[in-house]
Amino acid sequence: MIPVALSSASVYPLSVHDAFATAQDLGYDGLEVMVTNNATSQNAAALRTLSEKYQLQVMAIHAPTLLLTQQVWGSYWNKVEQSINLAAELEASVVVVHPPFRWQSDYARSFVSGVRDLAESSGVRIAVENMYPWRVRGREVKAYLPDWDPMPQDYPDVTWDLSHAATAGVSSLESIRELGPRLRHLHLTDGTGSSRDEHLQPGLGNQRAAEVLQHLASTGFSGTVVAEISTRKAKGVGEREEWLAETLRFAREHLRGSI
Repeated sequence: MIPVALSSASVYPLSVHDAFATAQDLGYDGLEVMVTNNATSQNAAALRTLSEKYQLQVMAIHAPTLLLTQQVWGSYWNKVEQSINLAAELEASVVVVHPPFRWQSDYARSFVSGVRDLAESSGVRIAVENMYPWRVRGREVKAYLPDWDPMPQDYPDVTWDLSHAATAGVSSLESIRELGPRLRHLHLTDGTGSSRDEHLQPGLGNQRAAEVLQHLASTGFSGTVVAEISTRKAKGVGEREEWLAETLRFAREHLRGSI
C-alpha cells in the first residue's frame, strides 16, 4: 500500500509535536515536516525524539522556501542544503522545495541545475512543487523563475499539489499522467479553482482527487501521499481531527482502487 503521511502544515497553528500526536491518533503512516520558525521543526534530535516517541517516521522535509519562512536558515541555497542534511539525519527520502521567486536572482538562475546537482551529490531526492500564477487586478504576474509550473523543467523529481493545480486552473490527473515516473510526492488536498490557494479536503474541489489516487495505485507509484489540508477554520472540539481522519479515509479508500 502506498504510504499516507500527514503534513505538519495541516495542524497549523499547532506545533510539530501536535502533528505527531494527531498522526498517531488517526493512524497515518508518517509525517512530512514543514520547516518553519518553530525550533523543533529545524532540529534533527528533537524530531528524532518525537519520531521514536510516536513510532512514526519522518518521510519528507519541506524546505523553508515560503515567503513566511524567509528568515529561516539564511540564504536560499543554504535553506535547501540544511533541509537535505535534516532529511539525511532522519532518513527521510524527499525534500520538498518551491520554485524560486523572480527576485531571488542568482538562486533562481541556477535553480534547475543546482537542484539536480545537490540531489545527485546527497542521494536525497529534491522534489520541486508546482505552484500557480499570481494575479493582480485580473492580470497574471510572473512571480516565479523559471516558472510556477514544473512540467517543462528538467527536474528529476516533482511534488504535485492538487490545491495549487486548482488555483492554476490545470488538471492534476492529466498533469500526473504526463509526469509519469518524475512524480515523486503528492500533496493530497483540493481546490475549486478560485484565485485563493484553498487546501480543501480531497473530494470537495474540482481536481478529481479520487481518480488521481486510483491512477497512482494502478501505475505502481513508489512515492508518498501526504495530506496537506487547511484546518485553520476548524471551530468545534475535534473538528480538525474529523477533517484529517476523513482525508486519511479518502486516501486509503481510493488507493485501494484503480482506473
